[in-house]
Amino acid sequence: MRKSKVLDKVRTGRCARICGLGHYLPFFVRYAAHNGYDGIWLDLEHRAMDQREVQGLLALCRACDIDCMLRAPTLERTRLYRYLEDGATGLMMPLVSDADLARQIIAAVKYPPLGNRGLDGAGLDGDFGLDVWHEGSTYIDDANRETFVVLQIETPQALANVEEIAAVEGVDGLFVGPADLGLRLGLAGGDVDLDQAVAKVAAAAQKHGKAWGIPAGTPELLAKYRAQGAQMLAYGGDFALAQVLADCRRDFDQALGE
Repeated sequence: MRKSKVLDKVRTGRCARICGLGHYLPFFVRYAAHNGYDGIWLDLEHRAMDQREVQGLLALCRACDIDCMLRAPTLERTRLYRYLEDGATGLMMPLVSDADLARQIIAAVKYPPLGNRGLDGAGLDGDFGLDVWHEGSTYIDDANRETFVVLQIETPQALANVEEIAAVEGVDGLFVGPADLGLRLGLAGGDVDLDQAVAKVAAAAQKHGKAWGIPAGTPELLAKYRAQGAQMLAYGGDFALAQVLADCRRDFDQALGE
């Protein structure tokens, strides 16, 4: 079974480099792998793709030897582990606010004894059965070891429960959703700001031996979060193409005198 680059970085104390993708852009996968990214955050929570498009991107990630951390649009258990069967290396689960939901997710996507994932073995993750249907196969252990679950901390309730969430066996990482968490903290009108929330998540992750991550919009934020112990940092994505076109427009204006 393919080994996870994100997990290798995390388990050896390094920081995984992740970029975002929300559209069906196969070339982007190759470019990300070429430029040394460890994983692609494929956003299916806020973006729409059909099943075959998702399968195509997951297969391309495997071919390019880059992880896909898929942000799932559902809690339906069979759909969650089908993403893993189709080749996703990890799942990012949005809006996880308590440990009960965390345990439900782990039960859905990890094989026994850790969870209750259904076994088929015919998916891309098991080399379409070639890695599974033979005596001595280590597929079950490999799948539990080389796939990961990252839970997003995006609500005041999640922040209040972050210790219990981080303690759930099978959870590999916590990921701060700064837009949602910042919005909700502001509406709650409490004394905790986003920086303090990030520090609390970082402390909980460290205490329970879990990784944590966050998107960063600037090199300065990358350095700041890494100094706080972040091991999964998201920086860059397909929306950066807007800036590429803005730069090209500027070049046209200068060249054409317009």
